[in-house]
Amino acid sequence: MNDLTSLMRPESVAVIGASNTPGKIGYAVVRNMMSSGYKGEIYPINPKETEIAGLKAYPTAIDVGKPIDVAVICVPAKATLSVAEDCGKAGVKFLIVITAGFKEVGKEGRELEEQLVEIARKYGMRIVGPNVLGIIDTHTPFNATFAKEMALEGNIAFISQSGALCIAILDWSLKNGLGFSQFVSMGNKADLNEADFIEAASHDEDTKVICLYLEDVVEGDRFIKVAREAIQRVPVVALKSGVSSAGAQAASSHTGALAGSDTAYSAAFRHAGILRATTMTQLFELANAFTTQPIPKGKRTAVVTNAGGLGIVATDAIELGGLEMARFSEDTIALLREKMPPMANIYNPVDVIGDAHYDRYEIALNAVLLDPNVDAVTVLLSPTAVLEVDKVAEVIVEANRKHPEKPIVAAFTGGFAVEQAVEYLKKHGVPIFAFPEEAVSTLIGMTEFAALSEATHNGEEWVFDDVNSERVREIFDSVREDGRDLLLSPEAAEVAECYKIPAAPSRLATSEDEAERHAVEMGFPVVMKISSPDIMHKTDIGGVKVGIESPEEVREAFRSIMENSKKAAPEAKIYGVEVQKMMPQGDEVIIGMVKDHTFGPMVAFGSGGVLVNLLQDASFRLARGLTKREVDEMITETKAYTILKGFRGAEPDDIPAIAEAIGRVAQLCRDFPEISELDINPVFAYPKGLSALDIKIKLS
Repeated sequence: MNDLTSLMRPESVAVIGASNTPGKIGYAVVRNMMSSGYKGEIYPINPKETEIAGLKAYPTAIDVGKPIDVAVICVPAKATLSVAEDCGKAGVKFLIVITAGFKEVGKEGRELEEQLVEIARKYGMRIVGPNVLGIIDTHTPFNATFAKEMALEGNIAFISQSGALCIAILDWSLKNGLGFSQFVSMGNKADLNEADFIEAASHDEDTKVICLYLEDVVEGDRFIKVAREAIQRVPVVALKSGVSSAGAQAASSHTGALAGSDTAYSAAFRHAGILRATTMTQLFELANAFTTQPIPKGKRTAVVTNAGGLGIVATDAIELGGLEMARFSEDTIALLREKMPPMANIYNPVDVIGDAHYDRYEIALNAVLLDPNVDAVTVLLSPTAVLEVDKVAEVIVEANRKHPEKPIVAAFTGGFAVEQAVEYLKKHGVPIFAFPEEAVSTLIGMTEFAALSEATHNGEEWVFDDVNSERVREIFDSVREDGRDLLLSPEAAEVAECYKIPAAPSRLATSEDEAERHAVEMGFPVVMKISSPDIMHKTDIGGVKVGIESPEEVREAFRSIMENSKKAAPEAKIYGVEVQKMMPQGDEVIIGMVKDHTFGPMVAFGSGGVLVNLLQDASFRLARGLTKREVDEMITETKAYTILKGFRGAEPDDIPAIAEAIGRVAQLCRDFPEISELDINPVFAYPKGLSALDIKIKLS
């Protein structure tokens, strides 16, 4: 673990480039450090000044002559190298490089940044940035930023790649009363990155949830490892902007085309147990809920409302969002029947109806919270003329206090009439929204996190010990020696056989006699195809013959395929003719792999054959750490699953065999990182077993 204690809670800070001139970054940082209530030593560094903000100024960090935990660098980019050298010689532990003008501006800036990192490594210093707003820890307190204001004290650790976004969020949070434990701007991430700050925040006793704004991830494997450990202590919620390059890198394969632009991050977040937000609003709504409410123990949700319409809207949102409307126990129903008026709905949603006073809310809310069949509650309110809205808010807060094991969210739909009650709920930690869908969305997110967290606990990487990796290595070495990166179909089929991935038998023939021998051994009918990496559209040139039933037809097909191919592509390198066993028709699926530059190989499963491009139906998971449970989830979340499980009375296909094939493909790609693309399309699925027909393997 990287110990960032001296960074987040330093005993001494030097501000290099400190200034007495308002409007300068060095001025703002010194003022923020002082006004934040920081109790440690502050050393302004400026060779032209003897005093800054009433503090003694020093020419360099070396001249301080005392230990310095953190140096905040506010000088121009070209001056940072000499400053970093001074900091190293002075024994500084951490550099917060606020200065911009590094790799974000081009080649020259990148070289400057690399030199800065080299200096830091030479002296054992760690770098935040460059090109950052800075860092805040409200519980130290410590404000080493040039923001206008200090963050409010709270329990959210916000880690952002964008400094400008940090400034905007900080200002917004002050207006909305949202507090933070840590507020980190990462900038260029030349050294310390999101994994370091997630790890540090997860061990911070004042942090209850970690929020991330990411544009990319630097160390994919470490990021996942750190996040999986962090979520055992605190929830992690991320908003990812931008796109990965997985789709662009692998456009030549079906799997790559299916992967799209952002699939790798979705797969990585899921595997790491990170809850992914889709908007900034959702990010902070979830963060706020995680700091004030317990994580739901299940999906069963109760709704209490005084307006039938609001209750219906909430019910739709619950069921469409994957939650469940709780079924109350007989005791709860009996209590509600006794206490509620005849017109009230005592089932879920509980409608206390429009003439209700606050006491009906109190009875209904406490009744459903006591029900063992309820995991969470959504309280809805329409401000009628007879309802004491403020007292309803008090009832909710008191119920939340009495039942801390179950989360409560609320939606008070109105304007001026609910304003005071809304502020009361905010102040007392009850997530409050204007409309039911927003409240339910937060519960959905919290429940999704609970499921993600549970999944990271269950299951180990699915590994098979009956594979022949030595032979696969020989095949790959032979392909490279031949100057190729694409395996011939018979080679790919043999690789599949080595990993016990059921495939249609395929052999390479270089003569009519050899072709006949292979066909007889396999049994008729067979398919014959030209074997050449230089000929892509084999059917178009007469390079494929199907349904061959006899030795005579084999010999004739061999001659015809060779003649057609040499005529159509005289420059192509031809290895011979592939003879493949013709398999009975089955339900067509695809199993594949595409490699992401950050997170490594991703396995895919979905509808295959001609349906690949038509339906765009595929599910992805990271190959590393892939569990049996994840493979089962992959299958069930596709449209293909509807066919596989038996559609309109058809016999179900062998889903366990499909799952095993996916697991074996994942292991093959883990064992051989040089595989850059792998497509098995189609795979024929049968009621018993399966058969891979067309296998494409490309090496990097």
